[in-house]
Amino acid sequence: MPSSSPRTVEEIFKDYSARRSAVIRALTNDVDEFYSLCDPEKENLCLYGHPDESWEVTLPAEEVPPELPEPALGINFARDGMNRKDWLSLIAVHSDSWLLSVAFYFGARLNRNERKRLFSLTNDLPTIFEVVTGRKPVKDKPSGDIGSKSRNSKRSIDGQIRTNNKVHDASYVEDEDEHSETLCGSCGGNYSANEFWIGCDICERWYHGKCVKITPAKAESIPQYKCPPCCTKKSK
Repeated sequence: MPSSSPRTVEEIFKDYSARRSAVIRALTNDVDEFYSLCDPEKENLCLYGHPDESWEVTLPAEEVPPELPEPALGINFARDGMNRKDWLSLIAVHSDSWLLSVAFYFGARLNRNERKRLFSLTNDLPTIFEVVTGRKPVKDKPSGDIGSKSRNSKRSIDGQIRTNNKVHDASYVEDEDEHSETLCGSCGGNYSANEFWIGCDICERWYHGKCVKITPAKAESIPQYKCPPCCTKKSK
């Protein structure tokens, strides 16, 4: 793996996001150009998204094994034999798989929590398939009822502060099971019902209150919570 390869979760996610943006542009805004480049008369072609957010239709790498996982091979061969939308959707699905394989290739040396965090970051974004087909991603339903054994306040996706009173509610166990796979956007740790969590109103990621230095009392006074990554993006 080259020394210049992304190594931290943040670096890998940045690389993933840039490649994803490039592929999405090829399959949407630049789709006519992309379509014309995928000539079935040419040899096996691949769609590459690059870290500088550029895209390229070209032959696969000659090295065996390749330096990085390769995207789907021969995307041009099926172009004229399929409905255009179906063809683009198929390429989108393969591109989603390729992006994840590249991200976790770079993340091979990450620990368990870092891998969880990386997946959480990538999973928060709509897939290329969802973008290309216009499908809305099905979101989990983190609500103000998460993490409330001690009646902690919790910020819901719609930005309202809700106080949970479900300590003795029969549906409490179901809520806990539903959100057991929720991961903290900062440390990558699993959701625990006896800890205070807060959700970002911008990106909708969830965080341990302690990881972002927000207490239940402080959350009550915040009209709209922005997590550290979202605050950083706005300041750039």
